[in-house]
Amino acid sequence: MHLRYRKRDERREGMAVPPRAMVTGAASGIGEAAARRLLDEGCSVVAVDINVRGLAGITGAGAEPLVADLADLEDRARVIEAGQGIDYLVNAAGIIRLKGLSEFTVDDWRDIFTINAEAIFFLCQGIGPTMPPGSAIVNLSSSSAKLSNTVEAAIYAASKTTILSITRSFAYGLAKIPVRVNAVCPAIIDTPMQDKVLEQVAPLRGMTVEELTVARNASVPLGRTASAEELAGLIWFLLGEKPGYMTGQSVNYGGGYVTW
Repeated sequence: MHLRYRKRDERREGMAVPPRAMVTGAASGIGEAAARRLLDEGCSVVAVDINVRGLAGITGAGAEPLVADLADLEDRARVIEAGQGIDYLVNAAGIIRLKGLSEFTVDDWRDIFTINAEAIFFLCQGIGPTMPPGSAIVNLSSSSAKLSNTVEAAIYAASKTTILSITRSFAYGLAKIPVRVNAVCPAIIDTPMQDKVLEQVAPLRGMTVEELTVARNASVPLGRTASAEELAGLIWFLLGEKPGYMTGQSVNYGGGYVTW
């Protein structure tokens, strides 16, 4: 179990204080897996999500729930307040809409960017400077930030590319503390969002879900998808002390699907 002392006065008193973490999008998928991994590693975790019922599982595992809509400025302010002085921040909340390129609207663009990019920027801005030296942030991007061949997710892909820029900016801006900021770019991960992609993209392409599943898996050199729990292992590694000289990076996690 990885525990570290947060404050020098507490160290002198011999009080081991568990690292404090916040994970957004913690009700399901990658966010939930990351929150569970942090709990397993001995952290106290604030689990943020708009889905009240979805938070029940991670709350039962020991996390502190914080129900909030990151598109709402008052809710976002509550999240930022709850995150003051934490050791680890995982920005995993995200939404996706799947349409033909000609069908997207301005509302789609604004809604997706508000959650996927704007919220991450302002959580990094509001929480990052309060984090103690040696802390870390991981932002969830996507392989679609680099290889946008699922054009039915074009706005989602654009928002995930924006996350890479946000990550680099805060890696520079918070380095003096130092707080490290990195991004992960997962490809095909077994999550409810991935199920949604298969179910909605298949008819747009005149395919069955099974046909699209086979085609997508065939595009991965390692020939398989990954679980959210596997990806949570990478997130934990990036948060930890071993990659202490690593910041501002986007780490692919896709079985060779993207290699740059």
